[in-house]
Formats: sequence, structure tokens, C-alpha cells
Amino acid sequence: MVLENHYSQIEIIEAGCDEAGRGCLAGPLFAAAVVFPYHYENEYLTDSKKLSKKKREALREVIIKDAVSYSVVSISETIIDEINILNASFKGMNEAIKKLKVLPDLLLIDGNRFKNETEIPYRCIVKGDAKFLSIAAASILAKTFRDDFMESLDVEFPQYDWKQNKGYPTLQHQVLLLRHGCSPYHRKSFHVKGQLRLGF
Repeated sequence: MVLENHYSQIEIIEAGCDEAGRGCLAGPLFAAAVVFPYHYENEYLTDSKKLSKKKREALREVIIKDAVSYSVVSISETIIDEINILNASFKGMNEAIKKLKVLPDLLLIDGNRFKNETEIPYRCIVKGDAKFLSIAAASILAKTFRDDFMESLDVEFPQYDWKQNKGYPTLQHQVLLLRHGCSPYHRKSFHVKGQLRLGF
């Protein structure tokens, strides 16, 4: 399915925003914002979760080349523990928006709510990364930059197999976490809240 290239019926600057890593046990959350030309088209862009690693990485280069402006930021696990993951996702998207080199007229936010720290109007769009090109592009940037970061951490902490699980709560990651204990990159509040539930 070809995604919509814009939300507004008039030619304005729209920025798509999304995040990656919200459900992880370890590592930062990454957020991205992307502005494309108003009439931009790309039949290959879609929700990052529907793409292979190879396709995401290839599309990242296309996005970076074609975007009018883009930005990617990370919110550390320490901040996530302090303000909770929902507020961390809001913080990440706000910071990504503020780093754009152009001022958007409208923000397209993936999800059903947003805490706006700018004066720019916004629209929340459920499953927006499967509906609008700019949100899909933001999802790809956030995902690929975060994956790269977790793979770099795997060199220092190979016992958690972050190269494969990227910090997500796979059964294997949970078993390794119980075996080795927390690393400095694990989100302590996630464990306190009982999010480790092994099936045995």
C-alpha cells in the first residue's frame, strides 16, 4: 500500500514524528522527526516493523538524502526511569522536532496522545507509521539508529545478546538478565514494576 504524502489539503510544512524502543528492558529510547517535500513520493516507505533489517538500512540512506530536514535524538534509560517511558517518548519527539532545521507548520505524531512542548499544531494518528510517509520515515530512522546503538553496546556487554534482541523483552533476554543481573543500561523501573515474567 502506498502511503499518503501529506495530511493537509494545502501546501504546508509537515513533520512526521515517531519513536523506537518504548517496550525495551534496556537501552535508550530513540525518537525522530522527518520533513519531506510536500509532494514527495516513495512507494517503498512503510512502517519500520514491516521491513527487513536490510530494507530499513537502505531506506535510511534514502530518507536522509531526500528529506528537507530530519533529526534523531535519544533519551537515556536514566531519564526513562526518572520520568517514565510515556513521558520519555513525548520528550524524545519534542527534542527531535526542536532540532529540525526548518520550522514545521504541522506535526504528525504516531500514536493516540502527545504532550506538545512547542507552539506548532499537531495531529495524533494511530498507526500513523503505516499511513503517512513522514511518520514511516521517522519510524525507520528511530529504529535503525537505535539498533545500531544497541549493537555497539553488545560489544561491551555480550552476555545479554543485545546484537540480536536489541534490548527487547524476549524470553532469552529475560533469562540472561536473571542470570547476569542488571547492566548500567537496563531500565531499573521496568524491573521494579514486575515486567519480568518468565513462562516457567
